[in-house]
Amino acid sequence: MPTLRALIFDVDGTLADTERDGHRVAFNRAFADAGLPWNWSVEQYGTLLDVTGGKERIQHYVKTYEPTFAVPGGDLKQFAAALHAGKTEHYKQLLKDAVIPLRPGVKRLLLTAREQGLRLAIATTTTPANVTALLQSSLSPESLSWFEVIAAGDIVPLKKPAPDIFDYALEKLDLAPEECFAFEDSGQGLKSALGAGLRTVITLNEYTRLHDFTGASFVLSDLGEPDAPFEAIAGDVGNATYFDLGLIQGN
Repeated sequence: MPTLRALIFDVDGTLADTERDGHRVAFNRAFADAGLPWNWSVEQYGTLLDVTGGKERIQHYVKTYEPTFAVPGGDLKQFAAALHAGKTEHYKQLLKDAVIPLRPGVKRLLLTAREQGLRLAIATTTTPANVTALLQSSLSPESLSWFEVIAAGDIVPLKKPAPDIFDYALEKLDLAPEECFAFEDSGQGLKSALGAGLRTVITLNEYTRLHDFTGASFVLSDLGEPDAPFEAIAGDVGNATYFDLGLIQGN
């Protein structure tokens, strides 16, 4: 079995539960700024999450739910990009206001990985600006430097569930998939990671609880803490009550 050398993390829903009270709120605020009468409810946003990428999500919404909407300038892709830029600013402000904490066990695992000399990377469909804002506000101002590779946004042509973003991260790390573990929260993310040949740990959230996680090495409620045990849904965790590197080293 190859030696474990790196951990590759998704961001939204994995490092922090950003979707419901972060991105969704930011989208709605951007819509209001633009004078649009749109408001994505918690339930509707869960459905829209089937489309990966914020700009792509806006385009899908217009085509599916607002087919008679007269797109300013007539270019839906350009319109979505401009609207998404405003949404990103609102999201960054939400992070500055400290309303989106890291999920249980995330900071502990990152610190332990660094102490043990493991390399860290990110593979996400969210924008680089969102990644930076989350890490610096929720982890530490210098935490961006903890990650050797940050593969984010439109850096690859196809977003999850395509494996491109993980393939890119592996290429930049110059590591084989067998030398890494991925951390994800969704069925689409799992397909992306498995497509790149990566063993994967899943931490569920409200929006992904019913996704198909066939093929994951572990499916957990979260990473847990010594004083706040996780729930293990799938995978052999033995007597462990929180996730640590011992569960995947040599796995």
